[in-house]
Amino acid sequence: MSSVDLAALRQEYMRARLDEGEVRADPIAQFQQWFDEAVEARLPMVNAMTLATASSQLRPAARIVLLKAVDRRGFVFYTDYESRKGHELAENPRAALLFYWIELEREVRVEGTVEKTSALESDEYFGTRPAGSRIAANASRQSSVVPDRQTLESRYANIERLHGDRAARPSSWGGYRVIPDAVEFWQGRANRLHDRLLYRKSTGELWEIVRLAP
Repeated sequence: MSSVDLAALRQEYMRARLDEGEVRADPIAQFQQWFDEAVEARLPMVNAMTLATASSQLRPAARIVLLKAVDRRGFVFYTDYESRKGHELAENPRAALLFYWIELEREVRVEGTVEKTSALESDEYFGTRPAGSRIAANASRQSSVVPDRQTLESRYANIERLHGDRAARPSSWGGYRVIPDAVEFWQGRANRLHDRLLYRKSTGELWEIVRLAP
C-alpha cells in the first residue's frame, strides 16, 4: 500500500486559455503551433506520444512512441510491423494518439485511420538513425518472447559483425501514418473548467470546431 494519499493530490491550472476565435482553422496548423511552443519551452521528450490500438477482439493496448513527422497528411511514427501494435493495426487500422505537455498544462488527442508509409519514406528515415539503432532493428523481433538478455545481445553482436554500421532496413520495419478525423486540444483552466476544442472532419478538407464540456 502506498503511503501517499492519492485522493489529496491536487494541481491547479492557471497558465493559459484556449478560445475558438484565436485558434487556427486547421488542426494540423494548430498542432504545429503548440508543438513549436513546447519545443521553445525546452520540454523533455516533446515528441513522445501515447499510441492506443485495439485488436480485432477489441482488446485495447497503449504504449509510448515517438512522433517523427507531421504534415497535412497526418502523424508519422516508426516501428516493427511484426510487433503487437503492428499486428493490431493490421487487424484494426484505427488508432488514437495522446500528447501531454504538463509543463504547459496542455494535451492533444488525435483519432484516425492508419496506413503504412511508403517504403521510400521508411528507407529515408531508417538511414537517419544511429548505427546502433539500425543494428538493433535487425536484431530484435519486437514483442516476441526471448529467453534472456544474452540472446538479444548475441543477436546484436552477430548483426554488427556481419554488417557493421551498414545494416539495411528490415522489410518488417517501417512507418505508420495516423490520418486524423478528430483532433482535440485541451488547455488546463482554474477550478477544473478546462478548455476543450474538438476539430472534427466536416466535408472535404474542411473541419468543424466545437467546444466540449470539461
